[in-house]
Amino acid sequence: MEQNTLLQIAKDFGSPVYVYDAEKIESQYKRLTSAFDKVKQVKLNYAVKALSNISILKLFNTLGSGLDTVSIQEVQLGLKAGFKAEDIIFTPNGVSLEEIENASKLGVQINIDNLSILEQFGTKHPKTPVCIRINPHVMAGGNTNISVGHIDSKFGISIHQIPHLLRIVENTNMTINGIHMHTGSDILDIDVFLYASEILFKTAKNFKNLEFIDFGSGFKVPYKEGDIETNIEELGEKLSTRFNAFCEAYGKPLTLAFEPGKFLVSEAGYFLTKVNVVKQTTSTVFAQVDSGFNHLIRPMLYGSQHDIVNISNPEGRERFYSVVGYICETDTFANNRRINEISEDDILAFKNAGAYCYSMASNYNSRYRPAEVLWYDHKAHLIRKRETFDDILNNQIEITL
Repeated sequence: MEQNTLLQIAKDFGSPVYVYDAEKIESQYKRLTSAFDKVKQVKLNYAVKALSNISILKLFNTLGSGLDTVSIQEVQLGLKAGFKAEDIIFTPNGVSLEEIENASKLGVQINIDNLSILEQFGTKHPKTPVCIRINPHVMAGGNTNISVGHIDSKFGISIHQIPHLLRIVENTNMTINGIHMHTGSDILDIDVFLYASEILFKTAKNFKNLEFIDFGSGFKVPYKEGDIETNIEELGEKLSTRFNAFCEAYGKPLTLAFEPGKFLVSEAGYFLTKVNVVKQTTSTVFAQVDSGFNHLIRPMLYGSQHDIVNISNPEGRERFYSVVGYICETDTFANNRRINEISEDDILAFKNAGAYCYSMASNYNSRYRPAEVLWYDHKAHLIRKRETFDDILNNQIEITL
C-alpha cells in the first residue's frame, strides 16, 4: 500500500489502527493455489486464528477458500461469514469431548489429535467421519514456541502410537476420512517438510477410506529487508509430484489440503501508531507510541522483528531509535532500530501486522483495542470500531459494597 494512503487512513480513523490490504491477500491466495496447479483437487483452509475479523473471513469465502478452526467460536464465525459447514475443518487441541460433539453437530469436519478423545468420540459416533492429526516428530522453524511437530509437543498423535490408534479405529468401527499434520511455523527447509510428508504418506496407507491429506502450513514470510521465505513454487512442484504418485498408488484421487494463515495475511497487514513522545536518555533515544503489547505482542512473545517505517517523514535522515509502548511493563517493539528521523505526532507503520497481531490483542492496563480497516476496491472500509470505555465495562458487574 502507498504510504500516503496509510497516512490518510490514520487521519480518518485515528491511531492506533490495523489496516489490511485485500489485494495482497488475494495475490497470496492465488500464488499458493498456482504453486499446486498440477494437483487435481487442492483445498486451502484459511487458519482463522491468524486474523478472525468476519469481513476478512467473508473475503476468503469469495476466493473459494475453506476454513481451519480451533474453537467452537471460530466455527460459528465461519458459518456466520457464509461458509458451508463442509468447507470448515475443526482442529482443536485440549478441548472437551463436549466441544467436539457440538462442532460435529454443526456439520463441520472433525480433526482429532488425542487417543482418548478419539476412542470416546468413535465409540459414541462411529458413523461420523473423522480426520486424525499426526505428530511426525519433525522439528520445523527452529523455534519451540512456533514449532509444534517436535517430540515434546502437545499437538497431534505420535507416529509411535499408530498401532494403538489402529486398534481404536478397528474396535469402534469408525471411519477415518483424513490424515493431518502441522509441523509449525517459519518452515524454510523444504526437504524437512517433504520428509515429514513421507511420514504422513506412510501413515495414510493404513486407512482405506481417505478423502484428503492435510499437510498443515507454517510457510515463512519475509519480515525485514533481505529476509528469506519459503520457496512455495519449489515446494509446489516437488510435493505435487509426490502427492500425485501417492494417489495413483492409493487407487483414487485425494484432495491435497493446506491450512495457511500467516502466509495469506501477514504481509497484507499494517499497524499504524502515533508517536507520543521522543525521549532522550543517557544512552538511548526512545520513540514512545500510543500502543503496547496489549495491541501487538509478537515482538515481546516470540521475538519477531516487524519492519517499522516513519511514514510521516519517509525522506528524513536515519537515526537509531528504540520504539516502545505506553504499557506499564517493558513493551519494546524494537531496540536501536535505524528509522527515518522521528518527531512527536509522527505516524509509524509496523509491517507484517496481518497475522497473529490483532487476534492476540487485549485490554491490559484497561486500554482499548484498536480499530481495524480493510483496504478493498481502492477504498478504506472500517471493519471493527475502536473500543470505548463502555466496552471495558460491558461484562463487568458492579456490586454494592
